[in-house]
Amino acid sequence: MVVLQVLPALTSGGVERGTVEMAEAITRAGGTALVASAGGPMVGAVERAGGRHVTLRLATRDPLNIWLNAGRLARLVRATGVEIIHARSRAPAWSALLAARRTGTAFVTTYHGAYHDALPFKRRYNAVMARGDRVIAISRFIAERVAALHGVGPDRLRLIPRGVDPVGFDPAAVSGARIDRLARGWRLPDGMRVVLLPGRLSRWKGQSVLLRAVAALDRPDLCCVLVGGGRAREAKRLEAEAEALGLGGRLRIAGRCDDMPAALMIADVVVHASTEPEAFGRVVIEAQAMGRPTIAADLGGPRETVVPGETGWLVPPGDPAALAAAIAEALDLPDDMRWHLGARARAAVLAQYTTRAMQDATLAVYRELLAR
Repeated sequence: MVVLQVLPALTSGGVERGTVEMAEAITRAGGTALVASAGGPMVGAVERAGGRHVTLRLATRDPLNIWLNAGRLARLVRATGVEIIHARSRAPAWSALLAARRTGTAFVTTYHGAYHDALPFKRRYNAVMARGDRVIAISRFIAERVAALHGVGPDRLRLIPRGVDPVGFDPAAVSGARIDRLARGWRLPDGMRVVLLPGRLSRWKGQSVLLRAVAALDRPDLCCVLVGGGRAREAKRLEAEAEALGLGGRLRIAGRCDDMPAALMIADVVVHASTEPEAFGRVVIEAQAMGRPTIAADLGGPRETVVPGETGWLVPPGDPAALAAAIAEALDLPDDMRWHLGARARAAVLAQYTTRAMQDATLAVYRELLAR
């Protein structure tokens, strides 16, 4: 099995992590894992997983460069004996589709996003992600969207949710020293309760909704921590908004974090507050795997991974009052109820949403195509 995965770059995010996870799975299965991208900080992760990285700048919408990249990919396919090309993003997928046709190689796509298609050309541009011999949808929400927008039937469509590593995301595996290192780095005052929102600093991720919710609670013992990269001007905007709401001293913008299991263990409540639908929302299952009380916006993928009243809370998106009420309820849970909720949440994740299950299901798709 020789598989080439293509994506724009190896920076950070769910697409990149899925690429690394599949490089590991292909290598473990005795295959050859190739990854083509413009590079980035996660190239090392691909190589540690047993994969080989090839630097190609595939993130272009220019027709000439798409055509030129198709030629480069076709030469790579012939030189290395690639049997399957797996496209994970729209711009590289156009070049990958052309290369697959030129070489007779099987073509797989993973539909990672709820892509916008308001402009007339957008749906056609997005449609490349529905042109695989097999199209992988990362949630039921995405599967239904792909079927409705692009007419992909069950003969080609495969539902494979994202997963979490139950070893890395295990409350028992996180030492007090790891938690203390983060808490000191974030300058968290002793005795403060922590509401954590992991996600890139972007308006649609709902950081402002969380700030308004925390302000409405009027609890001086509550500290709000935002974890994730983003532009400096967005961080400044959020700091100014927090100051105006009276939260200036109780907001921490932590930036990127290299130890998310420890970050989640610091949290008394983990919040997902996106105002647009997430294709899956991996951070929601990561928080539940760590046994944390988890609140998610009631849209997109998290609708499938949170069972209200059993493993967490779902609240209307963009509603600070509803979010504030859910945070208050989560903070006020008695210890035994908090423990049982966390145990149910972790058990549900381990039963349905593990990295190994995602890897095995994707390998099955590859084998299905190779068997043809």
